[in-house]
Amino acid sequence: MTGSIDPTRPQFDAFKALPRDRPIQMLNLVRLRSLAEYPTDHPNHGKGLSGLEAYRAYGRESAEVFARVGGRQVWAGRPETVVTGPPDEHWDLAFIAEYPGGGAFLAMVTDPAYRELVKHRTAGVEDSRLIRLEPLTPGEGFGE
Repeated sequence: MTGSIDPTRPQFDAFKALPRDRPIQMLNLVRLRSLAEYPTDHPNHGKGLSGLEAYRAYGRESAEVFARVGGRQVWAGRPETVVTGPPDEHWDLAFIAEYPGGGAFLAMVTDPAYRELVKHRTAGVEDSRLIRLEPLTPGEGFGE
């Protein structure tokens, strides 16, 4: 089975149809490849980099674009076990990135420099989930 690395066209269209001018958060769940899979024309092809090394290169090298659009990481964690859900599901990384608006996220993913740097992410990720969140102020109880 092939993992989910990039959004499908309908998923991306649904994202673009939502408001672009209010703050958003993006929940990222990432499962890494043991060995990065760079395309043959990429300078890192055949270097034996791990998925984690490729993903870290993605983070380092795209940080300038991420910051330029106003993005910031607001939470990060290392998943330990699935308590509710498929017992064979696992994630290596989990984090929430925040953007000043959906338009900022779109500006990042369409930036020519970012589109080149995202090749590190594609090489390192086996499967992922990217879920757009509307930030809420937590209440006293769950769901409030």
